[in-house]
Amino acid sequence: MTNLLPTIGLETHVQLNTRTKIWCGCKVEATAEPNTNVCPVCMGYPGSLPVLNKEAVRKTVQSGLLLGCTIAHRSKHDRKSYFYPDMPKNYQITQYDQPLCLGGGIEIEVEGTKRFIRINRIHLEEDVGKSTHLRGASGIDYNRAGTPLMEIVTEPDLHSADEAFAYLTALKQILQYGGVSNCNLELGNIRCDVNISVAPEGSDTLGTKAEIKNMNTFRGVHRALGYEIRRQTKALEEGTPLIQETRRWDDAQGSTSSMRTKEDAHDYRYFPCPDLAAVELEPEQIAAWEADLPELPAARRERFRVELGLPEYDAGVLVGDKELADYFEAVVASADGDAKAASNWVMTEVMRVLSESGDTPSDLNLTPESLGGLILLVTKKVVNRNKAKDVFDILIKEGGDPESIVKEKGWGQVSDSGAIEGFVKEAVESNPKAVEEYKSGRTAALQFLMGQVMRLSKGKADPKMVLELLKEMLA
Repeated sequence: MTNLLPTIGLETHVQLNTRTKIWCGCKVEATAEPNTNVCPVCMGYPGSLPVLNKEAVRKTVQSGLLLGCTIAHRSKHDRKSYFYPDMPKNYQITQYDQPLCLGGGIEIEVEGTKRFIRINRIHLEEDVGKSTHLRGASGIDYNRAGTPLMEIVTEPDLHSADEAFAYLTALKQILQYGGVSNCNLELGNIRCDVNISVAPEGSDTLGTKAEIKNMNTFRGVHRALGYEIRRQTKALEEGTPLIQETRRWDDAQGSTSSMRTKEDAHDYRYFPCPDLAAVELEPEQIAAWEADLPELPAARRERFRVELGLPEYDAGVLVGDKELADYFEAVVASADGDAKAASNWVMTEVMRVLSESGDTPSDLNLTPESLGGLILLVTKKVVNRNKAKDVFDILIKEGGDPESIVKEKGWGQVSDSGAIEGFVKEAVESNPKAVEEYKSGRTAALQFLMGQVMRLSKGKADPKMVLELLKEMLA
């Protein structure tokens, strides 16, 4: 059979981090007690009228600008009719044929190959309630209903699970940098519907599409696509017909299963929402919002590389998380611009602590100013690297001032050549066997002797000076 090519399109739902909901003044608060942030508008009571949240429009337009979209000077909202318990009005207010943003895209890189993934549209709508299915009943929390939600729809430009993962990762980074969404997957800030079909490579038509609904982790999207590509490929190779349908992903089983046949647009009976006027945006307003846009990840990565002199790998890792990149830049400022030292500490010690604890940089007792101060103490040879790690551990546990900790613990580095020479002489005289091994070409003996000097100095000796004096004395 001809090679089969997967074709993938993603519909990513992103909650905007506004203070209040899109049509009313209820708070957006993911951790509130169920059904406490609701009102007649959220609950769709007869006679209640929606009022559009301007901040939601601004954040959607800025998202479009960040992604290179064309911003519509006129857009409108529509009613999408469907009957499900999570939507109390029995229709969702969304945008159909006149969305806020059109076009744009994101460049991704997979295994050294760069591709541009086109965006079809971004429209602004309301989120629905959250359903929880128990053993004998289901519960619905309407706190989420009415949260401002962007739907970002790609063109069918993706062809592998790896590309989908790269796109979602890049999208998350851009939106976090833009400050439009918290992008917390655990709280459901980003959810994804996946459209996947498989057809012979070079075919003029796409294959029969399956949609996998409400994926809430990027890892899950990757695994679900891998399974679905295998399932559809096997069906085509065996001559088994595929049907257009919506499927459910079971993460525990690692497989999808059919939920229902796929709806088409006409099944939702879209029509303009009679309760809302069209959204009219003046060019001056769009330009003002564009002027407020922050630096994007790609530009920041290049600045770290060119202006701060970081290796490309370091720059990529640090820029990958906006909060970590902000923390790093604050450390650099406090370390008198020593970007490489700051990068070494953040990428090794700080990221290790964050990985072990699951915390974010803002949760740390160790402030950027304290870490920058510790770096300066090492640079000025007030404390050596080994003792600096001990200071770091104290700062992580308790916070505080690194210089005060060094003084209190008596960890100040010994840089006096006379004092260190005494430690070196004692180590050499006490370990004649190691001296002979070194002279016979066993370089490991030198490290042993260095360890002895550091023990005698209680870890305070300047390691560089110790090495120089040892080599001189052994010669």
